[in-house]
Amino acid sequence: MLRPPKGRPLVMGILNVTPDSFYGASRSPGPEDAVRRGLSMVEEGADIIDVGGESTRPGSESIPIEEELRRILPVIEQLARRVRLPISVDTYKPEVARRALDAGATILNDVLALRGGDGMPGIASRFDAVVLMHMLGTSPRAMQDAPVYQDVVADILSFFGERLEVFERAGGDLSRVWLDPGIGFGKTVEHNLRILSDLERFKVPGRPLLIGVSRKSFLGRLARPEAPLPPEQRLEGSLAVACRAAQAGAAAVRVHDVGETVRTLEVWRRVQRPVQEGALA
Repeated sequence: MLRPPKGRPLVMGILNVTPDSFYGASRSPGPEDAVRRGLSMVEEGADIIDVGGESTRPGSESIPIEEELRRILPVIEQLARRVRLPISVDTYKPEVARRALDAGATILNDVLALRGGDGMPGIASRFDAVVLMHMLGTSPRAMQDAPVYQDVVADILSFFGERLEVFERAGGDLSRVWLDPGIGFGKTVEHNLRILSDLERFKVPGRPLLIGVSRKSFLGRLARPEAPLPPEQRLEGSLAVACRAAQAGAAAVRVHDVGETVRTLEVWRRVQRPVQEGALA
């Protein structure tokens, strides 16, 4: 389903069909605009298009299922017909996942790791690939309210073990599971840094690792602690972490800026090994 490895992570383009995602430039006011953005991502070199209809930024509120479906189904249907890349649906709701699958999505990107409702593990088992992400708690609205861990890396790994068991009991094929430690989802800046420094510990054999940090707030704090940068000025931090993810052997990075990330990772790939003079293959 996914393209063969290229010596760098796959690039998953974030396609927000939302009016309120934290990064204003990523918002699509309607299906037509979203489809155009998706086609542009394909031209820029995306390997996967991840379509989402509900913001999961800190403090966000859930929207009705009907509204989420209204936003994403036309986009998934059109992209599935017009492009040859895998289409991912970013949702934690069973009914939305089921309808997206019928519309042509082949990857489920679930920020609640199958905790969003009865039947989700069974529905997830029908997708070609399933991304299980760690979030502290089950609500983006409250996830950043003083998050606490005994050991953030060990706690997340334990969480993954439990969610993998749930998926397998529902008949899911574990070889289809991807893991995402959920950087920024119920974590402090220090938690995020610990995860990034220990990324290699998340490389469970047979479980591809997806990293999503694109333009997140902690990058603005790292770059300028005295006056954190807004989302519009966090591209360089995003690219730096994409290289760190590649170094750690991540299978994919989820990003807003597809072209910039593809070019950065291509340079990263080329400088990892010497080449013969005049050979740029």
